Amino acid sequence: MGILNFLINQIFGVAAIFLALIALVGLLLQKKSFTDIMSGTFKTAIGVIILQQGAGILVNSLVPLAGSIAALNPAASVAPSMDAGVYMEQYGFEIGVAMIFGFLLNLLVARFTKWKAVFLTGHMLYWFPFVFVAVGVTAGFQGVPLLVIASLTTAAYYVIAPNLVRPYIKDVTGDDSFTLGHPSTVFVLIGGFLAGKFGDKSKSTEDIEMPKNMRFLKEVAITGSIVIMLTYIVLTVMYMIIGINYGELYGLTETNGLFKFIVTSGLTFGAGLTVLLLGVRMMIAEIVPAFTGIQEKIIPNAIPAYDCPLLFPYAPNAVMIGFLISMASSVIMIIACSSLNLFKYTVVPVVITCFFECGTAAVVGNARGGRRGAYISAAVSGIVLVLLMGWSLPFVENTIAGWLISNAGQDFSLWAIIEGLILRGVPR
Repeated sequence: MGILNFLINQIFGVAAIFLALIALVGLLLQKKSFTDIMSGTFKTAIGVIILQQGAGILVNSLVPLAGSIAALNPAASVAPSMDAGVYMEQYGFEIGVAMIFGFLLNLLVARFTKWKAVFLTGHMLYWFPFVFVAVGVTAGFQGVPLLVIASLTTAAYYVIAPNLVRPYIKDVTGDDSFTLGHPSTVFVLIGGFLAGKFGDKSKSTEDIEMPKNMRFLKEVAITGSIVIMLTYIVLTVMYMIIGINYGELYGLTETNGLFKFIVTSGLTFGAGLTVLLLGVRMMIAEIVPAFTGIQEKIIPNAIPAYDCPLLFPYAPNAVMIGFLISMASSVIMIIACSSLNLFKYTVVPVVITCFFECGTAAVVGNARGGRRGAYISAAVSGIVLVLLMGWSLPFVENTIAGWLISNAGQDFSLWAIIEGLILRGVPR
């Protein structure tokens, strides 16, 4: 248990350390100089930390937005759930075993088959078995059967998802240097397919013409800041009209008034986006060349699967477009589903998923079908998000439903549904 806890909590669970070790191994295998090894290893770790800090700033700036939008759909039927911390304490062993087994099997498959993607997104290595164990527990499994089920499902995801999206990611990057190791896969596949069918590659989101005096909007950090400010303004006006106490939702005080809240929220979002993109560029510059050693010496032709923000620099305008359109389509879809009583439990908009996962889908949609492809991919992703969220909650009720409703709607939900449906036919 001591060794397992060390691997989970201090290696696999810490993305900066895990990817720095990957870079270290790759550079050692290439017999680089001591200076190059130290530089590449530390810069990889620092790049990951910068990326994570940027993502953290973004998430923190969006949390009040998520809470305020959720007020549009009051929780009439909340899925029963354990506290996430209690769940992790109770099932930490099963999660850890599934994670390590899944990763080892991923390496074996990459080494001996044509499915060459290696899942290297540190925190996602943990969250997938976190979900898969919960589905098994909800289905009534414990002990060894639960370990086997969660381990095999985790391994299947690490192997299948990054390899499936590999051609789509190649459309974005223009090469095969990496693929996606992130729960955006379902949006990328569906949105990317539709974008390729109905889009127009000749007009990119990154080529949108701006009047001369509006060219400052080409800076994605500025655009992002303004978008968040305008979103809060629209919501505030809406809440005034329908009589919702926006001050309570935003946490306003005498020293933190509405004007200050809206402006600082927007600026914080822009700052987070700037930091995140800086971390992405630094990490890419180090980890991609370092991984060459592993490709040459250990797993021939291996393709690393990384976090979704690594795609953002390829089409930052598409990220913001994906965020806005998926937010709109998901809110409309939630209202429609609520009026039809389509789900067992209440669903709320998942703002974080709209930014990261739907933004990623829009980047792929732009690569495969230009602006129109990005619009289509984002709109469809918002709709699919709501459906997957609503249908997946019963498969994790009494375990992580509370966590899932604010962190999923993408591959977490899709694979929870798949695993749950399969387990219904497995004898206890």
